[in-house]
Amino acid sequence: MTVMAERPTINGTELGDFEEMLDLLDELQLRDGFKAEIIRGNIVVSPWSKGYYHRVMHLVCEQLRQHLPEGHHISSGPFLYVFPGEACAYGPDIHVAHERAFETESNRLDGEALSFVAELTSTSTRHDDLTNKVEVYRKAGVPVYLILDMQGEQATVFSMPSDKGYEACETKPFGEKLSIPAPFGCVLDTTGFKAPQT
Repeated sequence: MTVMAERPTINGTELGDFEEMLDLLDELQLRDGFKAEIIRGNIVVSPWSKGYYHRVMHLVCEQLRQHLPEGHHISSGPFLYVFPGEACAYGPDIHVAHERAFETESNRLDGEALSFVAELTSTSTRHDDLTNKVEVYRKAGVPVYLILDMQGEQATVFSMPSDKGYEACETKPFGEKLSIPAPFGCVLDTTGFKAPQT
């Protein structure tokens, strides 16, 4: 597999079995600065986030922490959530799930256990964050999916998943406040989400 710094690399090997792909993902030895996910049945390697993304992830976690549903935890740690029916395995930038989801020795967590996901886009992952992941998270019944479009400098929150798609969607430019719906029922202040001025 060739690793490119600017765009994700998709492994073109046809592996019919999702479990086999997960095993291959476990065996990958990536260079420092890269992470791997399974997107649309392909292993995708992309660079880690930029430094200031840490500030944004911290701000989101701090604002949501006091509004978590009972027994749920928020993290920006590197965990892999699997969606076998979609042949996908994602490592979301920020995730909330019930504490029971973490009571396993496996490194593969149940994607349907998620109650909130936030993805911070990069040039290499933006398209998937804005399209494929919306559908996968919706089909898994994730109640709230927040996309922080770091290139477009705007935040979009999807909620109320149904068979037809997410039935509610709201977008605000960075610097404004965005409502985060049930089961959180709070307001996210996106001040401080923009890239540092150089």
